[in-house]
Amino acid sequence: MERKLLRALYDCFYTRPRFDEQENEVEECHKALIEALAKPERKLVLRIIDAQDYIKTETSLDSFIAGFELAWRLFNELHYDDEERSALGATRKAAVDFTTEAKGFHQG
Repeated sequence: MERKLLRALYDCFYTRPRFDEQENEVEECHKALIEALAKPERKLVLRIIDAQDYIKTETSLDSFIAGFELAWRLFNELHYDDEERSALGATRKAAVDFTTEAKGFHQG
């Protein structure tokens, strides 16, 4: 599947868990750190945070895609098994019908 489509499915179905307490703590620590640092160090902290956010987002998306692909493979495997069972059942029914007709038995 195309990653663009899987990203759209992720955006549609994924609900981000809430971490209010942890997010507040991160924000407070971030503010305190920014106040204590000079401008070059503040930029460095922001780059670190941005990189971590990117990693978390991509990891979450990758996990969703892996789960979706696993579900898709399982669906196809089960669907294939169902088709195989249906074909086998139809073959058996045809054999029984043929045998019944060959012996002169008529249903009806």
